[in-house]
Amino acid sequence: VRHILCEKHGKAMEAMEKLKAGVRFSEVASQYSEDKARQGGDLGWMTRGSMVGPFQDAAFALPVSSMDKPVYTDPPVKTKFGYHIIMVEGRK
Repeated sequence: VRHILCEKHGKAMEAMEKLKAGVRFSEVASQYSEDKARQGGDLGWMTRGSMVGPFQDAAFALPVSSMDKPVYTDPPVKTKFGYHIIMVEGRK
């Protein structure tokens, strides 16, 4: 799972516009995400119960995609942490 976390809705929408313009998810995450825990928005493998409710629901509803053909949450998902643009790269 990768994500872009922005506290403000406006910043999340700016990031969304970059994605729609074809900028790679990892590049947009590095530039816009306020979650500095990992580079490029990579959260690693996530399991049910390890994420806040709205994030988890959105992540498990998304199809698997890739950096070349990303599928992400649009509009961003709101949680207590801010606004997330979520992309799922794999399932196991």
